[in-house]
Amino acid sequence: MNSEIQKAVFYHIYPLGLCNCPKQNDFCQSAGDGLKKLTQELPGIRERGFNAVYIGPLFESTAHGYDTLDYFWVDRRLGTNADLATFVETAHRHGIKVVLDAVFNHSGRHFFAFKDLQLNLLTSRYKDWYQNINFNSRSSCGDGFSYQNWAGCDDLVKFNLDNPEVREHIFAAVKKWITEFRIDGLRLDAADVMSFDFMARLRDFALSLDPDFWLMGEVVHGDYNQWVNGQMLHSVTNYQLHKGMWSSFNEKNFFEVRWSLNQMFSETEGKYRGKQLYNFLDNHDVNRIASTVKNPDNLKALYTMLFAVPGIPSVYYGSEVGLCGKRTHNSDYQLRPALPPFAPVPDYAAPHIDGQSLLCHIKKLSEIRQNVPALQNGTYTELSVSNTTFAFMRQSGASKVIAAFNCEDFAQELDLKHHGKTKNLFFGNQFFLNGKYTLGPHDSVLLEIL
Repeated sequence: MNSEIQKAVFYHIYPLGLCNCPKQNDFCQSAGDGLKKLTQELPGIRERGFNAVYIGPLFESTAHGYDTLDYFWVDRRLGTNADLATFVETAHRHGIKVVLDAVFNHSGRHFFAFKDLQLNLLTSRYKDWYQNINFNSRSSCGDGFSYQNWAGCDDLVKFNLDNPEVREHIFAAVKKWITEFRIDGLRLDAADVMSFDFMARLRDFALSLDPDFWLMGEVVHGDYNQWVNGQMLHSVTNYQLHKGMWSSFNEKNFFEVRWSLNQMFSETEGKYRGKQLYNFLDNHDVNRIASTVKNPDNLKALYTMLFAVPGIPSVYYGSEVGLCGKRTHNSDYQLRPALPPFAPVPDYAAPHIDGQSLLCHIKKLSEIRQNVPALQNGTYTELSVSNTTFAFMRQSGASKVIAAFNCEDFAQELDLKHHGKTKNLFFGNQFFLNGKYTLGPHDSVLLEIL
């Protein structure tokens, strides 16, 4: 997949939510049919312009999927191992790569090693599988020891990833996923708090099985170069750009996203030039973009920006038609809802958004990106910026594209600093550009320089 990642357009699925699975696993129910139904949806996903799927968590867990119980079996609420194999094979047949969510930082409390630790305490052979086990204190759950959890969540017990036995167990699961299921990559959950040495060894191991295997990590803060390099991961989640994109439209301040893009990708100061970071407007952990953007008329232009900036675009399931959703103090349900064919459209969907028009726009953006080298791996150069207008150019060899944006309620003229023949990639019409270009209200354009 590494050789093809520059053309990837991801569709992000949280399957336990989308497939309307029970919130808790009773560990005895018969296999669900979620993966089978998702397999039937793959031709439609491809037709909408997506050629890669990031899906997960998929493996047996207690509740939300990130509290893993068994790395070797698909969560029974979703289906069986055979269902996953069929899903991946069908995806490949339709030209879709498959990347799974990999939760290696921690296990759930029902994981076999933790259950043994609860039972045998000091004599457990697994007492070194977890971090900061202390038999002189008790956990908040009443265990005869305390332990390090992830982010204050007692149901997520942090692994000691420097333990060779832990690595051997996890790598055995990865081998199974690669050799039996033929997956194309992994997204490492909580990569920003994982052992660097573990991730380096994981890369060596995975690429020994599949030289084209792709590794992406969930990283919120920090210098992405620590993770994205020739020894560790190929990509990380680009949270540093995420907020700047929607906030610039909301606050009518394109200087915010301009600053981020220059810091990341400009030829003079960009820290991440040439790196394919994973870009998104929303995901299973943050509010839906249709609920975040103040003026829904800006949604199409926001997606144009997502597809035009350097990196790999990802669209979260349901957001391609403008689905709304906000997290609450104690629930992520609106971020991870069941949708057709598993359930009716939620009643909090946005009636004021033309979902079909937005979907057509995203489909066109995907088509453009997969056929224009400048948008896949081109350099980034700012052309002009004001509070409410912004333009930049991407270039890869002879392929050159100008992206321009207007977030105001009225038309505005931009200085694109180019004279010559161009083609509007949205409509295919060619015209001569005299340096200036007028954009309508809340509009965007991609101009190919001919």
